[in-house]
Amino acid sequence: MDRAARERELWRVIEAVHAVVYFAPDPADRLTALGLRGFWRRYFAARAAALGPVPAAVVTALFHGFAPRMVERAVPAVWEIARPGAVTEARTAGAAAALARLRPDGWDPGPALALLAAARPPSFGGRALAAAHAAVPEPADDLARLWHAATVLREYRGDGHVAALVAAGVDGAGANVLLAALGSLVDQQREFRGWTTGEWTAAGAALRLRGWLDADGAVTPRGREARVVIEHCTDDAAAPAFAGLDDAALVHLLDALAPLAAAVVDTGAVPYPNAMGVAAPAALR
Repeated sequence: MDRAARERELWRVIEAVHAVVYFAPDPADRLTALGLRGFWRRYFAARAAALGPVPAAVVTALFHGFAPRMVERAVPAVWEIARPGAVTEARTAGAAAALARLRPDGWDPGPALALLAAARPPSFGGRALAAAHAAVPEPADDLARLWHAATVLREYRGDGHVAALVAAGVDGAGANVLLAALGSLVDQQREFRGWTTGEWTAAGAALRLRGWLDADGAVTPRGREARVVIEHCTDDAAAPAFAGLDDAALVHLLDALAPLAAAVVDTGAVPYPNAMGVAAPAALR
């Protein structure tokens, strides 16, 4: 496995650790206690809270894959219900509680934390979500610190992925339609991202005009090639975050996090497939 492939596999492991915040009951309970009722209110408020009380347009732009009207149903009303700082604290505490409940007996977060300290992006230029989360004070609890570090890396890659999509001329609806055609998403993806049937159809038509989908909506070789280019650009943009780790340290970090990620996957705490379009780590399948 080459360096880029190993970094991509590490991203999938990090994604599994991070994503408990969306699916486990522990964060949901804490956010509901703040008055954030309903999955999507909790999602938009919790993921955006590190940015402060931003308007819907900012959240739509940075998250990229959601229809504007879907974001607008939650933002900015959520900031009248709960302060962003309180939301961030509840989110982090809930994620740490979920990981504490799921982690294997005897698993020690210390080695992973030590290696994650070296996986610090040298710059956050153009990475608004990652920069916002990196600016959140580091938690004291070990599992909360681990989740926070994983989240910064996850959003760092995500910011780069959005930039790669934009550079390729793929809007939020198109990104979802393309990934759905590749079979990487759940059947309800259109509804989960708030797009109308007309918008979804129009996005597919735009991809057909580019030669990325055929008349039946299947991905063409040209479309697959374009998706590979987007993923390689994303890999390249994410690579600086791991520049402080040599090849051996990268393997050690993957090994240190794998038992926790395996517990998340094996217990179904994060479902696969999912609306994020992220596959389960290959080593855990």
